[in-house]
Amino acid sequence: MTQRPQAQSGMEGIIAGWSAISEVDPSGDKLIYRGYDVRELAEKSSYEEVAYLIMMGALPDAKQLADFKEKLVEERIIPSELNDIFKRMPERASVMDRLRTAVSFLGLVDPDEGNDTHDANIRKAIRLVAKMPALIAGCYLGPKNKQIPAQNSKFPHAKNFLALLTGKEPDDYSAKIFDASLILYAEHGFNASTHGGANEQAMKMLLEIGEPAKAESWIRDALAKKKKIMGFGHRVYKIQDSRAPILKKMLKEYAEKMRNLKWLQIADTVERVMKEEKNLFPNVDFPCAVLYYELGISMEFYTPIFAAARMAGWCAHAIEQLDNNRLIRPECEYTGAHDQSYTPIDQRR
Repeated sequence: MTQRPQAQSGMEGIIAGWSAISEVDPSGDKLIYRGYDVRELAEKSSYEEVAYLIMMGALPDAKQLADFKEKLVEERIIPSELNDIFKRMPERASVMDRLRTAVSFLGLVDPDEGNDTHDANIRKAIRLVAKMPALIAGCYLGPKNKQIPAQNSKFPHAKNFLALLTGKEPDDYSAKIFDASLILYAEHGFNASTHGGANEQAMKMLLEIGEPAKAESWIRDALAKKKKIMGFGHRVYKIQDSRAPILKKMLKEYAEKMRNLKWLQIADTVERVMKEEKNLFPNVDFPCAVLYYELGISMEFYTPIFAAARMAGWCAHAIEQLDNNRLIRPECEYTGAHDQSYTPIDQRR
């Protein structure tokens, strides 16, 4: 029998294809989108500009960016049929599960449904990125028989999104911080994430701790009981997640501006103990959890926000694959029995 490559659990270490979209440095030194360090993008750019970069392949000029922003605003409105679908969604289902159904419905009514040319796929991607904030709001409010708030056509993508999530107009500083978090979540290679809600679980842990004075004893007790501490470590990064320090810096500035250091102090203590005891560093979800809580965002939205941000990356990979299409047909390593003999059913015991 011909020797074939050995299977790896979780496909770890398996190169499944080629991509020019992003590169993840396992050392945690940096993450690049189309050659640009994400740290610089988070500081200087906007989600619209980064989404354009990821999906189109290059940074836009002024006119291209203006046109792209205008198109995103035009495409914010979701099909009216979804309002009835939202109301029929069971409240027991998570917002993320409802969102999956809503996105699937969009595919059925998309004007370019069935057209897989490059230009058509770009148009589909723009619609998906644009509609995600309203979809998420509808998936949350619809089962409660509440209407989606009106969207503001003058707001940039992140500010409009944050307004839908919190039900009030955010100040420009809060919108900029939220925008940066979307940039940091926008792309991460072939990894589609498990949608495990690590940021939500991390914030629940911090709320359980409750006070800075209790943080060290709480986390040491949890480690002694071998509890899993969410928001630390990463399957890809061997040392630290390069995105985490960026968000932590922004979180610190925001907490100081808002004069509310409580959750930052608890998080700092947890981070210190985790490094001392486990030599583990926080991933991007840990500071993001605290930041979203400080911004007044319900924890039910944390994972859907990730999906909305990552939509640009997911679409870019789909377009890249379809542009160079070859049927993906992986093999498996058989681990079952051999040389079995068929026994008539009346003789089986």
